[in-house]
Amino acid sequence: MIVLSNIRKLYDGTSNTPAAVHEGVDVWIDGAAIAAVKPHEARPAHGPEVRRVDCSSFIVTPGLIDCHSHVTVLGVRDEDFAVMNGPAGLLYTERILYATLVHGGVTTIRDVGGATRTVKQLVDDGLLIGPRLKIAICMLSTTGGHADFRGTDRCHETVSRLWPPGPGRPSSIVDGPWNCRKRVREIAACGGDLVKICTSPGVVSPSDKLENREFTRAEIEAICDEAAGRGMPVAAHAHSRQGIELAIECGVRDIQHISFLDEKLAEKAYDKNCTVTPTSWITHELSQAEGLSDFVAEKVRRVAQAHAEAVRVAWASGLRMIAGTDPILPRMHGRNYMEMVSLMRDGLDPLSAWHSGTGLAAERIGQHDAGVLCPGRRADLLLSRRDVIAHPDLLDQGALAEVVKDGVGYRGVLRDLPQRTFRSGVQGLFPTPHPDEVEDGGTRGARPV
Repeated sequence: MIVLSNIRKLYDGTSNTPAAVHEGVDVWIDGAAIAAVKPHEARPAHGPEVRRVDCSSFIVTPGLIDCHSHVTVLGVRDEDFAVMNGPAGLLYTERILYATLVHGGVTTIRDVGGATRTVKQLVDDGLLIGPRLKIAICMLSTTGGHADFRGTDRCHETVSRLWPPGPGRPSSIVDGPWNCRKRVREIAACGGDLVKICTSPGVVSPSDKLENREFTRAEIEAICDEAAGRGMPVAAHAHSRQGIELAIECGVRDIQHISFLDEKLAEKAYDKNCTVTPTSWITHELSQAEGLSDFVAEKVRRVAQAHAEAVRVAWASGLRMIAGTDPILPRMHGRNYMEMVSLMRDGLDPLSAWHSGTGLAAERIGQHDAGVLCPGRRADLLLSRRDVIAHPDLLDQGALAEVVKDGVGYRGVLRDLPQRTFRSGVQGLFPTPHPDEVEDGGTRGARPV
């Protein structure tokens, strides 16, 4: 038994209210699980089976849950696709998983396109260091839609450069209700946990226009019905009003991006108990990106102008909002906490931002054993040296000290915990830890080499 003793300040992830914040508490960890969270005992009983760690200088939160990620995506340039689809692709995925856990503090991730059952199993078996995974495997869209990265000069048999079909991953491009049903069955057979569909065009895809339709109603209804028959939730990429409305009406309960959500659509979504995952950070990052085609840059401009208002409308309407980064640009992996910072910029208060990336996220994606610091839940914790509860942006300034997943530390700070650390990274691709993260020759942060 390990006791994190006299924690300076703790956010337990159970709500977005001050009742979820505690001071001077002890967290008892038994193996991979939390045994108790209780007021600090000044003169506790000692025993050989109990090891105490002084945490009076630490701020503690649950490990983050990223509800919209792509752990196989290095970028959206042609050269990025070449690496992703080549023999080194798994090596880069390993680096992304490592950075996401150790630098980004994410202990559970929902990958909504790209990762296969093999990647998930390698993490579960401990052969790859990274967050536990829920996987969609594909991102279903129509010919010429958001997952169709063949460009305008395509040949008939050209395969999309974005997650081309291969072992454990069928094609993301599908047309017609019966083919849609078959594709959902294939995803289930390949070990998918959920189904991801595009009910509207996308931003970085090369040929689809934002105002156009993707799937027909019959296709979306077929996907949702087939997924429900296999106990799989459906999440929808939906920027446009038409795409959001079709998703809601056809039974999708997790709406991603929501760029053109308005009050009428928000009311519909609320009545259907929908969750929204705004992915605010990527909207900001794309507006700063260089090298985009004029066609894509114009789509980025339109989405950036509308997105903050859509988040405000969703929040004012009482919709359940969860955090997802959509990290498709270089150096986003390992800074996943920036989604909370972006949601705050769009109007959320700090505790609501934290709840969106911890307890509420766990509830809405069905990861019911994580996300909150309560007895019986997984021992997933972040320990920080500054008050990241009030100021999540401090995580981007070197405040993160230790990441604990299932009772195991990954940054070498809490020596009384079981530790698993090694140096990992690709120079220039993932963020280098802040200088404050490496002290006295320690191994915290495991700098990229």
